[in-house]
Amino acid sequence: MTAAPLTGLRVLDLATLFAGPMAATLLGDFGAEVVKVEHPSRPDPSRGHGPAKDGIGLWWKVLGRNKRAITLDLSRPGGRDTLLRLAAGADVVIENFRPGTLEKWGLGWPQLSAANPRLVLARVTGFGQFGPCAHRPGFGTLAEALSGFAAVTGEPDAPPTLPPFGLADSIAGLATAYAVLTALTARAHTGRGQVVDLALIEPILAVLGPQLTWYDQLGHVQERTGNRSANNAPRNTYRTADGTWVAVSTSAQSVAERVMRLVGRPDLIDEPWFATGAERARHADVLDAAVGDWIAARGRDEVLAEFDKAEAAIAPVQDVRDVVADPQYRALGTVATVDDPDLGPLRMQNVLFRLSDTPGAIRWAGRAHGADTEAVLAELGLTAADVAALRAEGAV
Repeated sequence: MTAAPLTGLRVLDLATLFAGPMAATLLGDFGAEVVKVEHPSRPDPSRGHGPAKDGIGLWWKVLGRNKRAITLDLSRPGGRDTLLRLAAGADVVIENFRPGTLEKWGLGWPQLSAANPRLVLARVTGFGQFGPCAHRPGFGTLAEALSGFAAVTGEPDAPPTLPPFGLADSIAGLATAYAVLTALTARAHTGRGQVVDLALIEPILAVLGPQLTWYDQLGHVQERTGNRSANNAPRNTYRTADGTWVAVSTSAQSVAERVMRLVGRPDLIDEPWFATGAERARHADVLDAAVGDWIAARGRDEVLAEFDKAEAAIAPVQDVRDVVADPQYRALGTVATVDDPDLGPLRMQNVLFRLSDTPGAIRWAGRAHGADTEAVLAELGLTAADVAALRAEGAV
């Protein structure tokens, strides 16, 4: 097999919970050599998040995949010096400490870039490296609130809604991986590394679409619309006769027309307001009633088959049980099975996309805390006596 595209790239993952580590995971999935650096007595809290099996956190098995795990206390001289030695041979360092923390330890950009002028330092924080909120602790929940995401999510007469998973962190993880690769591309031209300053509150704002421009130009403030859209209709979830749910989208005019013919209401297509998505949205009650009544009289399989025959856009509302059995996900190989020494075969999401010539792969699931400390430090040139001295200091 051709080598993965990021083979030879060396990444130090100093980050925790969850955006920074996810970025490192994405790089590792496509061949980067990722070394996860954790505190000797305070491991990445993601190891303890969510359900566990036999005392082993399952989230970590996903987030820690394709990473070698070592321990270093960066606040101790031995830990600091060892990190600088690791950084001298690395391409990327990813961290998410509060601004000033690395500097307090003598590991700021001046020290890191002196050790390796080609290094890319990705700093992932809640609010960025400067500004009135930079010193505050930041989590994805705060980004989801501050960005405007929560304000537009939920039913119109209900409170703002937060997602039940790390949405802002995940978006920031994707953005960080993109930022790192952008900085590395710049390095190929300049020969120099640089600092990536990524705030959780910004990538989620970027994916919210044109809300800022709408407000700037029109004073328009998007409101909560539940499952409906202000830009097209019908667009909603609908209950079938057998008690399941389906989601329908009509972003294209032609699809909206096909749906109305399918549900037996072609007369609505001739209404003047049906000609644009925004006008259809203003008549969502009528359209939802037409589509909802038709779907409510049929089982899910019939509904999906009839929509497919009509070339109209629909999908079942699936939970994780449906996802692992879904034929399209199976065809794509979206769910991978990984052989793990702790838990045996376990399934998780596969790498994010497919490359025809240089595919990525999950080589192993998240490893035990500090499992690779001796091996990585030996590769760095440290002797057994050196490692013993670091242990005596409490640096590893």
